[in-house]
Amino acid sequence: MRTTRQRWRASLQRVQRLLHTPYWFPHIPLALLLGLGALALLRLDLGADWRHYLGRLAGGQFDFKPSVLPPLLIGLGLLTMAIGLLLRSRLAWTMALLLAATALVNLLLGTHHAHVLFAYFVLLLAALLAAWRHFGRSSVAASTLFALTSVAMLLIYATFGSYYLGADFRPAITDLTTALYYAMVTMSTVGYGDIVPATPEAKLFAVSVIVLGVAVFATSLTAVIAPMVSRSLQRIVNRKGSGMKRENHFVVIGNSSLAINTWRELARRGRPVTRLLRETPAEGELAGVDVVVGDPSNLDVLRQAGAHMAEAVLAMMADDSENAFVVLAVKELAGSARTVAAVNDASHLGRVRLVQPDVVIAPQVLGGELMAMLLSGEEVTGDFVLQRVFQQAPVAPSKG
Repeated sequence: MRTTRQRWRASLQRVQRLLHTPYWFPHIPLALLLGLGALALLRLDLGADWRHYLGRLAGGQFDFKPSVLPPLLIGLGLLTMAIGLLLRSRLAWTMALLLAATALVNLLLGTHHAHVLFAYFVLLLAALLAAWRHFGRSSVAASTLFALTSVAMLLIYATFGSYYLGADFRPAITDLTTALYYAMVTMSTVGYGDIVPATPEAKLFAVSVIVLGVAVFATSLTAVIAPMVSRSLQRIVNRKGSGMKRENHFVVIGNSSLAINTWRELARRGRPVTRLLRETPAEGELAGVDVVVGDPSNLDVLRQAGAHMAEAVLAMMADDSENAFVVLAVKELAGSARTVAAVNDASHLGRVRLVQPDVVIAPQVLGGELMAMLLSGEEVTGDFVLQRVFQQAPVAPSKG
């Protein structure tokens, strides 16, 4: 069973290399599926006049039935988040999940029995959840754009929803200014109590505004503030090494014994080295060392470490699969850096080779064979070390 699984993974990796999947999969297919789902939802709930409703909404005309507003905003939100998925935005992925779930609720409670579209959104939700690792970008500009879009759409929903249900409140809401005031008070969960929903429909509407308001504000604030805080913390952590020019240097990734010894030997020879660690080192542990903290397989973190301008990137973590992912990420940067991948388990050697690093170093694989040779009195040659340690073919002597 294990052999079959390994063969399947190897075949999948070959297909991925042939199709250059890191450049377009899964963000482009998911964005297209999300956009098609949005158009299908608009067509189902609004009929053939959905383009007409969009035009009136864009022109600032909101004099249509209250039942039109939720599917219209959900559809617009899905279309907007489809653009965000193309940018691999984490916030767009989160909001796409929320809106897809809202679309499912709308289909479940609506008058249309669209079983095919319901199944479509269920599968779309599953696909989004399965691809969460591919949406990790946290650009402040993109996050701010989608956060403002989400807040604006929620504000439109809350304002015009309360305006259309104005007679169901006490006192009644009779103008847009009062509706905007009630929407802001409810979205922010302040709740002064001067306007109260009096009917079950108005109460359910108020509950939806409160739940959506908390979700949107919490997600938006986290998405906008988290990248700024993270970058500030990284600048504080890396302030001692920030003077080094990260160009034509070596990036040593990991905190294994092999990574530490390689860094020390390169530094002893006067070569510029940047350490890339997943966790922040203890204070004073790496004083005077150029250190970057973050996910080694994240493209933004690798760019921060200067991997795209490095002489070589050495993936020397304890987990062989992480080393293979780092090699793939470095190749995606399309720089000129050589890649070195460490292999700690002999059974992983073939799979690590599939990602085609420039050098595969397997020092631990050598131990048993070297000990057996020494105890047997066999000669240890330079060709043997070159082939076994670095997993390269021995160099044939030149003919004089």
